[in-house]
Amino acid sequence: MKYSKEFKEEALKLSDEIGLKKAAQQLGIQYYTLSDWRSKRNAAAKVKNYHTSDDEANKQIVELEREIAELRKANEILKDALGFFAKDRKK
Repeated sequence: MKYSKEFKEEALKLSDEIGLKKAAQQLGIQYYTLSDWRSKRNAAAKVKNYHTSDDEANKQIVELEREIAELRKANEILKDALGFFAKDRKK
């Protein structure tokens, strides 16, 4: 039997509230059908979280690379300044 997307979503909400067995009984569907829907929903959520984590990690990598570039510039400036003041002290 085919169930609409809306029915599945409502069935899953109900099963979250009262449990799989009771929800399946109330809705007149097989326990294993509802259990399968829940498993698929949870798997999809894990995949979504994984991709979200990748996006966050990529943003962090870009930010860290930017920070590294700034620190390298600062180090070059400090090296130049050190060389300038070292020459001054020798005079």
